[in-house]
Amino acid sequence: MKKHYFLALAIGIFGFSSYAQVELDDNFDSYNLGDISSQAAHWRTWSGAQGGDEDADVTDDEANSQPQSMVITGNGITDMILLTPSAPMSGIYTVKWNALIPSGNSGYFNMQAALTPDGTPWNQALMGGNVYFNCDGANGGVGGVTGVTDCSTFDATFVYPEDQWFEVQCIYDIDNQTWSMKIDGAEQFSNYPFEFGTQGFVELAGIDFYSASANDLMYIDDVVCAVGLLGVDEFAASKFSVYPNPVTDILNIKSASSVDNVKVFDLLGKVVLQANPGKISPSIDMSGLSSGAYLVQVTIGKSTKTVKVLK
Repeated sequence: MKKHYFLALAIGIFGFSSYAQVELDDNFDSYNLGDISSQAAHWRTWSGAQGGDEDADVTDDEANSQPQSMVITGNGITDMILLTPSAPMSGIYTVKWNALIPSGNSGYFNMQAALTPDGTPWNQALMGGNVYFNCDGANGGVGGVTGVTDCSTFDATFVYPEDQWFEVQCIYDIDNQTWSMKIDGAEQFSNYPFEFGTQGFVELAGIDFYSASANDLMYIDDVVCAVGLLGVDEFAASKFSVYPNPVTDILNIKSASSVDNVKVFDLLGKVVLQANPGKISPSIDMSGLSSGAYLVQVTIGKSTKTVKVLK
């Protein structure tokens, strides 16, 4: 229940009218190369264990925004879940990322509709279908979504560019339990039902990136999670990243433009820290705050967005 109370507070504090409220922005550039789950609380393996073949790697082999990305390799074992910060139960929610699938390779993801407590293996909660890119390795640039457990048949097909970066945007209409997917801004399918087997919807818990076959090789970069519809220019206007996360003392904000204002909220909506840096890529001293979760709201010009930071 805590997660849902937190979501209500976040919406009440920040609001967004026709704009999305960005909850998470991850470009992988602040991490060390190698296993990611030990470096970021919003990435976890299916088993819950950190490290090994199941854990996705941060790599500098490819990147949409230099210098790093995350890679899902074709070992049939890698299974990485992107946890949505607020695990929403209603409204519109957008998850987007940039992907690169080399020529002849494949990729896969699905949506998970119920959280599993930390420290235990993930309980299967697949809804909204399995999404495959070039499932059999022989149909490059073609993908599909299916309500069965393999890619023997598709309910809808789509196209994507091989061997180059492209944007995937998933828009979840939670109240109507349907979703749509865009690639590079072009809608590929819409009104696809959440329904999958006997699974009931609890919350939009995460996106599962799995090595579905030995042919899989998918690079992922510039991941964004947002409450509401994410506009084309809205996110780019205030693009920034924060690191390290979790933070110990100093939180660094990497930005291309001058940061005007930074507010840090606790989970009760109280402002516990505020600064007006007035410069590019400032640092914020959080050493005086207790351990826990915080919302860091950053304003650049007329754009404001918020990320969740653990301490």
